[in-house]
Amino acid sequence: MIIRRIRLEDNAAMANILRTSLEEFNLNIPGTAYFDESTDRLFQSFQIDNSAYFVAEENGEIIGGAGIYPTKGLPNDTVELVKMYMSSASRGKGIGKMLMLECIAFAKQSGYNNIYLETLPELSAAVSAYEKLGFISLNERLGDTGHFSCTIWMNLEL
Repeated sequence: MIIRRIRLEDNAAMANILRTSLEEFNLNIPGTAYFDESTDRLFQSFQIDNSAYFVAEENGEIIGGAGIYPTKGLPNDTVELVKMYMSSASRGKGIGKMLMLECIAFAKQSGYNNIYLETLPELSAAVSAYEKLGFISLNERLGDTGHFSCTIWMNLEL
């Protein structure tokens, strides 16, 4: 298993993982990444400065991904952890943690002091994983993510 930057040819696989994951939890609803226009073109979306999207690949197959993105409206020292999704077969094996650690390292290297994220209560395993890495709950959302269905907001101070 390797973790690497996303490539153009990974777009369809990651869009499928993202949408399938949300469908599994009945979260294919407005206000989630399910309907983001960028979901089908992750490679292109992460070609801006201070952003990166990493995928986990096993035996030539994409099994998950996560990114760091300077979301509009966030404080200048804060970046967002975005589109963190794993295929169902790859969950619970520590691969998501490896992806998050890669994102955290990138954020530090890029000079950020905080990583913000938004999620949903139905994704409790992810929330637990975030907490284990030091993310703490916030009382309100930050930035302009467009994910109005997300009701859990968290921050990691780097």
